[in-house]
Amino acid sequence: MPFVVTENCIKCKYTDCVEVCPVDCFREGPNFLVIDPDECIDCTLCEPECPINAIYPQDDVPAGQEKFIALNAELSKEWPAITMRKDGPPDAKEWEGVSDKLPLLER
Repeated sequence: MPFVVTENCIKCKYTDCVEVCPVDCFREGPNFLVIDPDECIDCTLCEPECPINAIYPQDDVPAGQEKFIALNAELSKEWPAITMRKDGPPDAKEWEGVSDKLPLLER
């Protein structure tokens, strides 16, 4: 069962999670990260590293966030891999916990 990056990552895009991934399954977009479900080995290392609780096991994705399962699968085919931590956006703190950010997702 792969892990899924959910809405809280949009415009926050902290990358603490990518350094602990043993199979490099994270992909980076302009303002969001996704997990490639075909690469994820369900190691559980990324979930506790996310400072904003945006990563969940696929079966535990919060209600209303289920669309992110398909979105991770789709965008992981388009975006490049990211394997090293980067600083988050300068305004990331302002976006933490903000709801309804899907329209702000940049592809």
